[in-house]
Amino acid sequence: MAKEKREMIEVRCPCCDAVLQIDPVLEAVISHHEPKRAAPIEDLQEAVRKLKGEEARRAEAFDKSFAQHKSQKQVLERKFEELLKQAKENPDAPKPHRPFDLD
Repeated sequence: MAKEKREMIEVRCPCCDAVLQIDPVLEAVISHHEPKRAAPIEDLQEAVRKLKGEEARRAEAFDKSFAQHKSQKQVLERKFEELLKQAKENPDAPKPHRPFDLD
């Protein structure tokens, strides 16, 4: 059995950036090389500061959402009053289509 000249195909993974070497004749991955990654936490104090900053950002987003929910009733009442006013001013206007009327 004669050996064929095998050219390896190198493929870079888009997710993890690893390099795969594939033998096209065997249709198999021959080697796998993961990229070197930086240490997840280099400075513990910096990581703690970052986490505290994220806590403040989450609290701010929660407060904003809570304020929106508190004023939601007033917003809906204002929209209703405005639409009622428009309906009284123009009683001959066609009624809006309801989604279930289109079936």
